Amino acid sequence: MPTTLRARLVVGTLVLLVLACAAAGAASSLLLERFMVERLDQQLSVTAGRFAASLAHEEREEREHGYPRDPDGERGDSRGQAPGTLGVLMRDGQVGTPAVVGRADPVLSAADRKALAAVRADGLGHTVDLSSGGLDDYRVMAVGDDDGELLITGLPLDDVRTTVQRLQIAEIGVFAVVVLVTGIAGAVWVRLSLRPLDRVAATARRVARLPLADGEVALPEGVPDEDPRTEIGQVGEAFNRMLGHVGRALAQRHASEQRMRTFAADASHELRTPLATVRAHVQLARRDEEAVPDGVRHALERIDAESARMGTLVDDLLLLTRLDAGRPLAREEVDLTRLAIDATGDARAYGPDHRWRLDLPEEPVTVPGDPDRLHQVVANLLGNARAHTPPGTTVTVALRVPGPDKVELTVTDDGPGIPGDLQGEIFERFVRADKARTRASGGSGLGLAIVRAVVAAHGGTVDVESRPGRTAFRVLLPAGSAAPDKAL
Repeated sequence: MPTTLRARLVVGTLVLLVLACAAAGAASSLLLERFMVERLDQQLSVTAGRFAASLAHEEREEREHGYPRDPDGERGDSRGQAPGTLGVLMRDGQVGTPAVVGRADPVLSAADRKALAAVRADGLGHTVDLSSGGLDDYRVMAVGDDDGELLITGLPLDDVRTTVQRLQIAEIGVFAVVVLVTGIAGAVWVRLSLRPLDRVAATARRVARLPLADGEVALPEGVPDEDPRTEIGQVGEAFNRMLGHVGRALAQRHASEQRMRTFAADASHELRTPLATVRAHVQLARRDEEAVPDGVRHALERIDAESARMGTLVDDLLLLTRLDAGRPLAREEVDLTRLAIDATGDARAYGPDHRWRLDLPEEPVTVPGDPDRLHQVVANLLGNARAHTPPGTTVTVALRVPGPDKVELTVTDDGPGIPGDLQGEIFERFVRADKARTRASGGSGLGLAIVRAVVAAHGGTVDVESRPGRTAFRVLLPAGSAAPDKAL
């Protein structure tokens, strides 16, 4: 069954045309056959009994005068009858010897005699099938004479059958040509008629390929205006209106995102100075430990710690803002093997209660990129594993080269896993496992968002697979020659 609308229309049209041709052919064949049979009936009604009467006269002459008769000879006196005309005399319900003009007298079988005996003398034509003596279908008519005999005259239906067959063959040829030409012309016409719909589909495919989820999106122009009185024109008009609504919504979203990024960047810049001032005054006050009471010293320590935490949050927000703005990263050859070793050593120092393992290839693995940002990616993944798994959890950092142009870094732990409803949004900003946002449960929720942003800026991808007993973060980075670029 065709799947496209164009093919369905063409095939449907051809099927209907074939059915119409078949119906027209059958009707014309039946009408022609009926017309020719009626002509035979008219001929029989004019000459009914004349040939059979001549047969009865010959039989009486033979009985009365004893004229010899050759049973295998042809009837020489046709009495003006057409060749092939059949004449049969029935006496006392018995079918006599038939005669056919221009042929030797046939020998009738029992079935043929029974069929002829069933013909009624009603002055109407009847079709009988005579299968013996080289005979075929005949149209016969029976009339009675004054002696009580039944005279049957018949005309062959061979010409009728031949004419109808010739008509059918001619119709098949003509209809085949008509269907072929109609199919070609219909395909061209349907293609031209559906061209506006093809433009709608092409525009929809272009829109579907656009990254509508991120950044500023330039939507393609709508489909050309069509006649709104047609169905395709109505579809095109509705599609253009939908594109307009989507374009305005995307523009509003982009403007809102730009305002948020500008605000985050400005706030981060503005907060850096007061935070640095606060920390400087705190450190100045803590220089004279003896002059500071114990309660005030504890408060200064907390102010210093929270200022450092807030400074980290500001730096993270500023980094994300710069990545969102498309600011390029530094590009140089980065030894991921050394980077993984250093980051794991730092994690071991921060989390001595965890078991830290390295699974590294023998040869160093290098990628082009920003070493500080890539170190931040590994450190954030290890810090995430440390913060969300209990003591005694084994965390493994592995490196491998799955192909000539890819490098894979995985951080795997055997902890409790990530809830299923959280896995789809874990790389979003400010998403944390603890919905209550208590400080005991972790950081700000920007660590994995930074991981995804930095990896995307390097042209890579990051994903996660998690179940109870195994959680694996996989980072894929492109390998190749480093191209120096402007620092972030």
